[in-house]
Amino acid sequence: MSEDASSYPPIDPTNFDLIVLGTGLPESVIAAAASANGKTVLHLDPNPFYGSNYTSLSLQDLSSFLISHSTPPPSLPSAPSDGHDFTPAALAARPLFSHVEISSFAPDVLGEEHSRKFNVDLCGPRVLFCADKSIDLILKSGTSQYVEFKGVDASFVYNENGRLTSVPDSRAAIFKDKSLGLTEKNQLMRFFKLVQQHLEDDGEEGGENESGNSRISEQDLESPFVEFLNKMRLPPKIKSIILYAIAMADCDQDNVEVCEDVLKTKDGIDRLALYNSSVGRFPNALGAFMYPIYGHGELPQAFCRRAAVKGCIHVLRMPVIAVLMDKSTGHYKGVRLSSGQDLFSHQLILDPSFMVQLPLASSPPGLGSIKRRVARGICITKRSLRSETSNFLVVYPPRSLFPEQVTSIRALQIGSDLAVCPLGMFVIYFSTLCHDANQGEKLLNAAMDSLLTVPESAHPESSTTVHSENSAEEKPTVLWKALYIQELTMDHFESISSTPMPDGNLNYNNILHATLKLFQKMYPLEEVFPETASPENPEDDNEFSLES
Repeated sequence: MSEDASSYPPIDPTNFDLIVLGTGLPESVIAAAASANGKTVLHLDPNPFYGSNYTSLSLQDLSSFLISHSTPPPSLPSAPSDGHDFTPAALAARPLFSHVEISSFAPDVLGEEHSRKFNVDLCGPRVLFCADKSIDLILKSGTSQYVEFKGVDASFVYNENGRLTSVPDSRAAIFKDKSLGLTEKNQLMRFFKLVQQHLEDDGEEGGENESGNSRISEQDLESPFVEFLNKMRLPPKIKSIILYAIAMADCDQDNVEVCEDVLKTKDGIDRLALYNSSVGRFPNALGAFMYPIYGHGELPQAFCRRAAVKGCIHVLRMPVIAVLMDKSTGHYKGVRLSSGQDLFSHQLILDPSFMVQLPLASSPPGLGSIKRRVARGICITKRSLRSETSNFLVVYPPRSLFPEQVTSIRALQIGSDLAVCPLGMFVIYFSTLCHDANQGEKLLNAAMDSLLTVPESAHPESSTTVHSENSAEEKPTVLWKALYIQELTMDHFESISSTPMPDGNLNYNNILHATLKLFQKMYPLEEVFPETASPENPEDDNEFSLES
């Protein structure tokens, strides 16, 4: 790294409005938004690729990245002050991954040549709702010309009997679904009709129609969503589909004692509205979800290209070794590159895998991390989990695998038609929120075992048994497997801000909300991407590149 950095000529100019370290999605959005507002931006990354923690890599590069980012790097010597009016504070790498387990069971099949043909997401499983805010931002910013998408074919729920039940996403799908009885279909239709009427009335001036009885009451809206579903007398099967496969609740909503995030009815209705408006928004996406061709690493690259058009300077393979702090005030002034060059800016944005080692006297009382964990897993197979479908989502509701399962598990299979793996192979992503590594590993191993044949050497210590009606059927065999725990953290200190890590959600809405909030805090008088048309304009959707 340092050899590559020293070979670079000095960066000119040396003063910027904003310096951004890391090319992950949040950093790239901020760099593009600042550039669109006429700010001078320098965008640095010590990696030889774009995307940081949101990248897509080959199997070999992904393994190297996870291992190198799961152990604390050697401490850097303090940089000399050189007699200037600033003090360099060392910039340390923070290991955001732990308990990394990588197993290859078919090295002859997945040789180096084949390994390079993969584009595997570091932050999977992840999809975009066709109507969510990330799509609106892509359209508004003009980055849609740099990235292509394809619809995800289907969505399923894993039930206690080991079967995958289709998630009905329209009235036609409800009536065609053979897994639902006539009574269940009628109950689901009545519920969706009530929600639709509520949303229509809520959008009207005054908020109620003449009868005033089609709106959901304020008391119900503030109550837990699961209580409202019980009030509607929906059977457990239908309730589970709504809560975990459409509203995407993370934890067991029926168990208040263990559920750390009880979903309110008003939030559940909003999520149902997002799902419903996503279905059919684009003519070539049949369901609610879509996925970027070549993987999610294409998204930060698209925003970087947008920023470059507006004058942002990008430099890869350029580590920053110190942050320069004013000697008299302790305020941020600039950064020192590993090449030895000092650069200055009004503000600094940091990838969350970096932290400034400030002197104790300079550290504000509120400086610290909010930590959670998400367990992620990746499996490579040569056969699809479902013979008729390549790209689909599977949701494991709480308690669907074993009684102690208190969180949802999500799995996403992506095939070669999305250019993420060689022809005839499939990438399957898994994730779940967890308190610790043991809990996360147990959950993901159980989910993998339910649908896949994992060679015994992968996790001989696992004692969880999942009984399935399909256990007699031959399941796809895992050729390669990775399992790792990711921290969730975010810091802020005056003119130095840390962007959010990839969270445990399927989409980017929370990440982008935090990112745009950070941008507006930095530049309260500026509009995000002000020069482009409004995403509400229906003509904008025609500019969105979606493969059939």
